[in-house]
Order: sequence, then C-alpha cells, then structure tokens
Amino acid sequence: MQSPDVIRERVAEVRARVGADVTIVAATKYVPLRDMAALLEAGVTVVGENRAQDLEAKHAEYGDAFRWHFIGHLQSNKVKVVNRICDLVHSLDSESAARRLEVPALVQVNLAGEGSKSGVDPAEIAAFLRYDVRGLSTMPPAATTPEESRRWFVRLRELAAENGLRELSMGTTQDYAIAADEGATYVRVGSILFAV
Repeated sequence: MQSPDVIRERVAEVRARVGADVTIVAATKYVPLRDMAALLEAGVTVVGENRAQDLEAKHAEYGDAFRWHFIGHLQSNKVKVVNRICDLVHSLDSESAARRLEVPALVQVNLAGEGSKSGVDPAEIAAFLRYDVRGLSTMPPAATTPEESRRWFVRLRELAAENGLRELSMGTTQDYAIAADEGATYVRVGSILFAV
C-alpha cells in the first residue's frame, strides 16, 4: 500500500485525465481494513467494495467518512447490507435484487456475452427501468491495449441514450481515460492508486 501522499498524487493524475465531472471510485477489493485509513488521509471520498462482508467490516470501522458504492456481483440475500450502507450500486443484474434494492443502481451489461462475467444482455435493460436505475455499467473483455475497450464503451453510451439513462460506470485502471473520453460518469480504479 502506498503512502497517503502518493495516493493523493495518483488521484490527482487520474482527475487530470478524466476531468472534474467524473466521479473517481477507489476500488478497495484488495485493500485491507487497516489500510483504508491511508485513503482517508489522502482525501479519497468514494470507495467501491466488491463483497458485502468486506463492506460491512470497513463501514463499521470508518462509517460515513467515505461514500460507499457496491461494485461486485449483488446477490439478493446481500441487498439488506447494501441498502443500509451504500449510496449507489454499479452492478445490478437481477430483478430479484432490484425488487429488494432501496438505493439507486446502475444495470451491469455484459456487452460481449462473456459466460465468465455477470451482467444482463442489452435486450434485458428495459425490464429494469421500472426500478431506481440511473444508468449502466460494463466491464469489457480483457484487452492488450486500452484502445481495444473503446468500442464497448461507445456501445454502452449508445444503450444508455436509447434507454434515457445518463450515468455510465465504465473504465478501470487500464482503460479509464478511454472510458472518460466516451462519456463515463464513474471510473473505478484500484491498482493505479495503491500498487507499490
């Protein structure tokens, strides 16, 4: 884990690339509870957790010092935890979870139809619009260069526009700048902030 000063510098680098209107979500899946303090000291305000049990443990320690987002696969039986703690879910992909959810969400779209990834088919987006859905998210297929992800980000932006949605969560450490170019309103970055 890096020092707060280094994390602050790296957040500033990401901010310079994505602009003032994009929310930077620090993906904390691999950040131990004890190291969350460095993020707080560095001025990080929004964190994204992948697992409900880690979300609970970190929130118990840091409370509302952060704005909490959920970015992992959301199981229906974990919705109660997310409702209590989170401001936004980036990864809604089942109607059973949507029915229980009390916080705004982004529908995760599996644009490439990858069997190993969560997310709905683009044709299923409309079924979620009766819930508190603010936008869409995606994780493009693994790529060797950031530019390869652009077509997936363009497609997600088009789908959001077709469905009257404005928020887009797309882009991670490797391709966040391309995602911002294509209209991301949230980027989820982890290793670029924390790696030694």
